[in-house]
Amino acid sequence: MTSRLERHASISKLRARRIVVDDNDVLEVLADLDAENLVSEIAPLVKQHTGRRRHLNVEGLLLGMCLCSAMHSGTVTLCTAADLLAFGISDTMRHRFGIPHYPDNDRGYEAFYAVVRRLFHNVIDAIDPSPLPKNHRIDIAYAAELQARADKDLLDRKRTLLLRVSNKILSMSLRHAHPLLEGTWDGSCVVDATVIGTYAKGLAPDSDVTSTDPDGGWYVRTAGHEDPLALRELAPPPPKAKNGGKPVGKTKSKRVKKKLYGFDATLIVARDPQHDGAPLPDGSADPAAIPALICAFSVEKPSRRPGQVAVEALQRVDPRYPRGYLAGDRLYNDQRSEVFQLPIRAMGYLPVYDYAKDQLGVQDGIGGAQLVEGSWYCPSMPAPLVNATIDLLAKRIDKTTWIERIHARTAHLLMPKEAADPEGHRRMMCPAEARRVQCPLKPRTMGAGIHLPLVDPAPSPTKPPPVCEQRSMTIPPQSGASQWQPLQYGTKDWQRVYFRLRNSVEGINGFGKDPLHEHIESAGTRRIRGIAAQTILLAFQLAHVNRRKLAGWADAVALNGERPRRRPTRRRKTQPLGTWAPKGHLTGA
Repeated sequence: MTSRLERHASISKLRARRIVVDDNDVLEVLADLDAENLVSEIAPLVKQHTGRRRHLNVEGLLLGMCLCSAMHSGTVTLCTAADLLAFGISDTMRHRFGIPHYPDNDRGYEAFYAVVRRLFHNVIDAIDPSPLPKNHRIDIAYAAELQARADKDLLDRKRTLLLRVSNKILSMSLRHAHPLLEGTWDGSCVVDATVIGTYAKGLAPDSDVTSTDPDGGWYVRTAGHEDPLALRELAPPPPKAKNGGKPVGKTKSKRVKKKLYGFDATLIVARDPQHDGAPLPDGSADPAAIPALICAFSVEKPSRRPGQVAVEALQRVDPRYPRGYLAGDRLYNDQRSEVFQLPIRAMGYLPVYDYAKDQLGVQDGIGGAQLVEGSWYCPSMPAPLVNATIDLLAKRIDKTTWIERIHARTAHLLMPKEAADPEGHRRMMCPAEARRVQCPLKPRTMGAGIHLPLVDPAPSPTKPPPVCEQRSMTIPPQSGASQWQPLQYGTKDWQRVYFRLRNSVEGINGFGKDPLHEHIESAGTRRIRGIAAQTILLAFQLAHVNRRKLAGWADAVALNGERPRRRPTRRRKTQPLGTWAPKGHLTGA
């Protein structure tokens, strides 16, 4: 039989080894905090005017959360942060953060954990844009009453603070990458919303009480990738047919494929579409091709205000960088132009879109010019060219013919006569004035050569439209704003920009959702409820995604003529540019 001393010795060996953080590592984190002025942003929000002195300041709280994030793949838990601050850093550093000595036992730990928890929730309360209480279910009618009584201006100010603080946390991860981004990135981005779970159970839509996280909402996707925006799709399936067959009236595309209670995180991902990211001939990573990085984000209930939320996030992109192309999926060019398209153009972004079936062909017009799939064209462009994409989807033409017709559209493009003014108005001239086609309505353009197409204007009982009658005309930014884009749809340039940007955001979504690392979709990695807490905890995870991305890329770059530390990630074989069509790539391309 073992003695008492032997048993105690064995138990002591089973205890977790105490983590000791070097002062240099602490100073490195503090330098990141200082670079973003994060402490000066938060400290006034929780300043004490009366009462006992806190045993922890804001700088110390942020340090503990940063250290916890770095050691646990971006996941921050207050219990781990408290353990690191009370027992993992030096006495000198503890004195700097106002932390007194706590005994390393259960009472000492729990006393300091209470200090950390109180300060964190004080910060959250100061930036929480929701008036609803968390952690218990309340009556739906009472929740509606609280929202009706809330000060809307105060909540708007708190949301602005939340966005500013959370994006400063994210920006810390890019501090050492700023010189690289300033020298190689053209400012192009892609916007996309990805779902993240919250640490609460979602309830049915007809429930009389709220969830314990009332700020969240249901994310629902059907097999047809539709968003029903409600839980009607979660209702019990309809009764089966009498013969025992499939449910009556339930098509495959309407079946629920994925549902999750939580939030939509709208990510702004930086990527230079002029570089393909392919390794150099020696097998190392290209030092001029910075990997895709998250440069801003915003959080909201799923499918709530997608255009406004995207604009909120874009406003948080560091102003030191230029503004380039901005790609988004079909959700964004389906927004009202005053909500999304015009604001992003006012910021300096150039939109790049794909189109749904009901958005093809002629989309808008002004002065006779017609907007066809995002670009302004001559009103006499032949119908087969106008309807090329419609005909392809209707199987009236093949993919090769579609590519040829998209190329043939180029001659009929309206051409800019001068740069747009600060408000976005731009003088455009018809293709005949630009010597790209010959037009009988402008005799001086005839006889230029058989290499220029001859347009055939439709007879009109009145005078020609302004685009045909004048040498140039002004197109205001509001005209065709919902679908306009500067790159001609379907061309090589459009494919290069749109697909590289869209592939980048899909790749980083998968990178951040990796269960071995940040696992951002999982609610278990953020165990504090409410949109404010979820946003702050997500900011640390996204910052860790950036750091992991940059570290992997830097390890794959060959420095000073030496071999890289690690080989780059293997790239999938891609199809050549110019072989894509809405029905897929050309066979054998």
